[in-house]
Amino acid sequence: MSGTRHLVQLLLPTRDNEGEGFPSEAFEQVSRELTERFGGVTAYSRAPAEGRWKQDAGTGHDDIVVVEVMDENLDRAWWSSYRAELEKRFRQDVVIVRAQPIELL
Repeated sequence: MSGTRHLVQLLLPTRDNEGEGFPSEAFEQVSRELTERFGGVTAYSRAPAEGRWKQDAGTGHDDIVVVEVMDENLDRAWWSSYRAELEKRFRQDVVIVRAQPIELL
């Protein structure tokens, strides 16, 4: 199982822009979809991470769940479409989906 792949990480907010929390089923659905497509998924959901960024009037923040998969053939068009779907589903202007090359040892 050695070789170069991509680690794709999705940063999903735990709440919408009005502060309403998403049900655990929303994250389970993402995990099921990614497991079906990529054969496995890792979700860091027990202790949400905190994202912070500069805004016009100060600092914004979100509690986030990080979901990641290893992708052998990075299909950018599919990921772009899936990101757009997640933005609708999680009612966000932007959902961060990022990829980095990794080498399994």
